[in-house]
Amino acid sequence: MSTSMHPPGGRSGSVRPVGEEIRVRGLVQGVGFRPTVWRLAHDCGLRGDVRNDSDGVLIHACGDVWTVEQFLARLQAECPPLARIDAIERHEWLSVAEMDDFRIVPSAGGPVQTGVVPDAVTCADCLAEIADPANRRYRYPFTNCTHCGPRLSIIDAIPYDRANTTMSAFAMCDACRAEYENPADRRFHAQPVACAVCGPRVWLEAPDGAPLETSSDACVAASVALQRGSIVAVKGLGGFQLACDACDEAAVARLRRLKRRERKPFALLARDLEVVRRYAPVDDVERALLQSAAGPIVILRTHDTSASAAADPLAPIAPSVAPGVGTLGFMLPSTPLHRLLVESFDRPLVLTSGNTSDEPQCIDNADARARLGRIADLFLMHDRDVARRVDDSVARVVFGAPRVVRRSRGYAPAPLMLPEGFEDTPAILAMGGELKNTFCLSRAAQAIVSHHMGDLEDALTYADYRRSVMQYLTLFEHEPQVVALDLHPEYLSRKIGCDLAQARQWPLEEVQHHHAHIASCMAENGLPIDAQPVLGVALDGLGYGADGTLWGGEFMLAGYRDFIRLGMFKPVAMPGGVRAIHEPWRNTYAHLLAAFGWETFAQRYAGLDLQRFFAARPRDMLDSMIAQGVNSPLASSAGRLFDAVAAATGLCRERVLYEGQAAVEFEALVDPLALSEEDDARAYPFGLARETQGGLRCLDPQPMWTALLDDLQRATPVPVIAARFHKGLAIAIVQMVELLVDELIQAGAARGSGAGMSPGDAPLVPLSLRAAAPDVALSGGVFQNRVLLEQVAARLVAAGLRVLSHRQVPANDGGLSLGQAVVAAARRRAP
Repeated sequence: MSTSMHPPGGRSGSVRPVGEEIRVRGLVQGVGFRPTVWRLAHDCGLRGDVRNDSDGVLIHACGDVWTVEQFLARLQAECPPLARIDAIERHEWLSVAEMDDFRIVPSAGGPVQTGVVPDAVTCADCLAEIADPANRRYRYPFTNCTHCGPRLSIIDAIPYDRANTTMSAFAMCDACRAEYENPADRRFHAQPVACAVCGPRVWLEAPDGAPLETSSDACVAASVALQRGSIVAVKGLGGFQLACDACDEAAVARLRRLKRRERKPFALLARDLEVVRRYAPVDDVERALLQSAAGPIVILRTHDTSASAAADPLAPIAPSVAPGVGTLGFMLPSTPLHRLLVESFDRPLVLTSGNTSDEPQCIDNADARARLGRIADLFLMHDRDVARRVDDSVARVVFGAPRVVRRSRGYAPAPLMLPEGFEDTPAILAMGGELKNTFCLSRAAQAIVSHHMGDLEDALTYADYRRSVMQYLTLFEHEPQVVALDLHPEYLSRKIGCDLAQARQWPLEEVQHHHAHIASCMAENGLPIDAQPVLGVALDGLGYGADGTLWGGEFMLAGYRDFIRLGMFKPVAMPGGVRAIHEPWRNTYAHLLAAFGWETFAQRYAGLDLQRFFAARPRDMLDSMIAQGVNSPLASSAGRLFDAVAAATGLCRERVLYEGQAAVEFEALVDPLALSEEDDARAYPFGLARETQGGLRCLDPQPMWTALLDDLQRATPVPVIAARFHKGLAIAIVQMVELLVDELIQAGAARGSGAGMSPGDAPLVPLSLRAAAPDVALSGGVFQNRVLLEQVAARLVAAGLRVLSHRQVPANDGGLSLGQAVVAAARRRAP
């Protein structure tokens, strides 16, 4: 937070009367900030007023110097729980004599500069009210106050006033109006304030839309249906969700079949921490995440099967909930409706997005009836419109820190403060990638990363993405001066960005995929715009390289403006192109061909099941495709290496059913004892050669394949193989980093600038000869692998290197848009 604070000046002059105009920037609207200002001003005996406007909150304060200082100190110390003060700016105000008390005055308009607060989990006070039979909001499923409730999911425009939300359709009753207008009440100007008399209502209906009469309230009736094996479509905060009993294998399997989600894990909703702990250990960091105002799905390691069964033999989690991953994704109720739905359950519910596989979540009642009618047995409906689809966020604790895997409900669109030097950069619209898409608006040292959009390959998601970009531009009155794009010519996000730029004559800035990953990591770790370059390690599935080839295992020296590629994973063919992403055996074959050639492999490993598998495949056709480069692009992809290794052990060999499945399930198999106790010499080795073309260092997996296949011949258990591969890859990455750092320091300067350049071409950012090495930034979806990230980070720290990694934005492509935005902003900053 930045401040421009006048010094108290000493007690002797502190009684001098002053008038100040105080601008507070940050997340300060719709969170009870003005009532807090009003209360503190009255406590301090100040005169003046406070209002919301498009820049945040504006305060006029009249009093003596010392009192104003005390007021501002208390304001920062007693900031409401959902508020975030980013800056306080103070100026002299001359209208002191006009004020005789302190008031809250109506909001003012103007160009939007303030942020929108994310949707927040129900607070303890509201939960107590819905549980109290004497309270007028007893069992009311839309109870909220300024400390909790919907924000992004209902807002249509800024300022955040009721008329600019989907609550505008509900006229407040006298009791709600009295709370709304009372500055001393925690519902003062809580825009979604409502009760059963005047607010949204909930009901139960059949798949054909016919209302169902029940002897109890709708939430109780839905809960009873869930206990009897039904699938219920629930209209949640940011869209519809599908629920069933997580311990009912028949119900879970039926949901999988009807939703067309064959294997990807389902999220779980638990009534409280006690229920969660019956199925997964929860440490203090994980507990804080689960109970935070964001309330994400938290990925937890499960108890071992025997211990879990002993603890609760009557209610094990259904095998179909999360097959093959060794973790469970738990969340606690985020709204009163979810709390009422699950209050009688002493076991979890499956709670997954209301859609069929890969489609966007339904948010409209009619659309939900049409698209979910063949899946759900019942619909728990309400009549408050959802302004935009907002999926549940996902987080995981890795290397002792919480890390966002999917940034949406509870986090978006809270602005991220950009580091020093970005204050005067132009307004940017960054379009993001193709998978796990987000887009980003940046200006005035702030970046607003959108809620999770998903995979743009689906037509409905693509349409939702186009609509959401325009909504954000309108909502935040954002007029881009530059549009930032990925290099990949076929990304739909790029095509939309080009269309927008052409129609509005906005200039374009192309940003290489892996440079954007590293720049995103730099920005969220606070590196200033002219910081020394970092040594970036970007590992993912695929990204379009600056040389027109496919990259995915990259070592680069990177600043915000430029980068130079210093090393890579050895490029290997992807026979079949896109088919190699969905059929991992193709990657295995290409790797074995590159490492040994077929004849050597077939002779040396004739007894392996893997050799027999490939002997029955159309190898002549594959060999010809690879040799001629027909639909077999070379890729330096870490993600495809994981696929190849997993398939070699028999895991997900024929096909994967969701993106990253082979790597996720291979990580889950890692033997923890082999990982922690085996000597590093047992880990699988990699080569670190220098490529003759371009002079790049190359991480070569050939020695790894020899060790792995030898272990397969010895019938080494796959969990031990998985441990040795993860550890060996981590060691190789660290060795590559140390080698490159030594070369950089010895050279005494950065090797070059710009994509595709060779070492020594042009200076990037001076890297002086110094004892301290450059920071190492780890990014890309492969670093969502807990085992790999912890192994790499721990070894880099032990080597004396400072490690930068993601926490606030995803390491995967959900963080690309932030990286694109800061690269474009840095390049376009006026000299």
